[in-house]
Amino acid sequence: MPLAIDSAWLVLVLLVSLRIAPLFFMAPVFGSVPAPNLFRVGLIVALAASLVTATGLSLPAAPSGLTGVIALGAGELVIGAAFAFGLAAAFAAFLFAGRLLDFQLGFGIANLIDPVSRTQAPLIGTGLNLLALTLFFVLDGHHLLLRALAFSLEHFPPGRALGELNFAAIGAQFGVMFTLGLALAAPTLLAVLLLDVGFAVASRTMPQMNVFIVAIPFKIALGLLVLALSLRYMGAATLKVFESLPRYWSTLFS
Repeated sequence: MPLAIDSAWLVLVLLVSLRIAPLFFMAPVFGSVPAPNLFRVGLIVALAASLVTATGLSLPAAPSGLTGVIALGAGELVIGAAFAFGLAAAFAAFLFAGRLLDFQLGFGIANLIDPVSRTQAPLIGTGLNLLALTLFFVLDGHHLLLRALAFSLEHFPPGRALGELNFAAIGAQFGVMFTLGLALAAPTLLAVLLLDVGFAVASRTMPQMNVFIVAIPFKIALGLLVLALSLRYMGAATLKVFESLPRYWSTLFS
């Protein structure tokens, strides 16, 4: 039996809400905000209702009862998780760069406790991640997200077969973020590597010197200095990280 118009609109709002939900619970932009779950759910439903009304969505075929709605909802959750992965991978590039620097500079044992997720977070990685989060909103990334959500609904509306999603874009995005994360940390890693080579030569010429104890403060001082000097040059790599998001979403829903 076909659904009534009001019922169809409610089903659409439910399906779009399930697509948006992973973005608010998994992605670092909204997932790290300490907000009550009831507030998150209300915001998701309100945003879904606005998008459904603004884009004029309609289901290609009425779902066959509760089973059909559940099947469509499960598909929308998968689509939402793939959508949120792009944003999570973008910020993972900064965390990856921070972990590399923490390990090389000896800060690996100085992890912070994230009060939101209650998990350990790298020291420099947390700082880079907060810097990236600030730049994301400064560059109107939240507007980009709204446009990307509308784009996904227009080019991949609820009800389309999940197999039509381009899952190959997920692997490609992972590789891009790995490369960009390494590029963010490259200047500091190179400087620390050259310092390690210098201390290796010194240990061979002066075996009585305790290189391990002497090298630690030098590595920390040099690493922080080079990192501070290279912050002004991280802008290009940061822009590439955020510019990869529209390409990822376009490829995913193409």
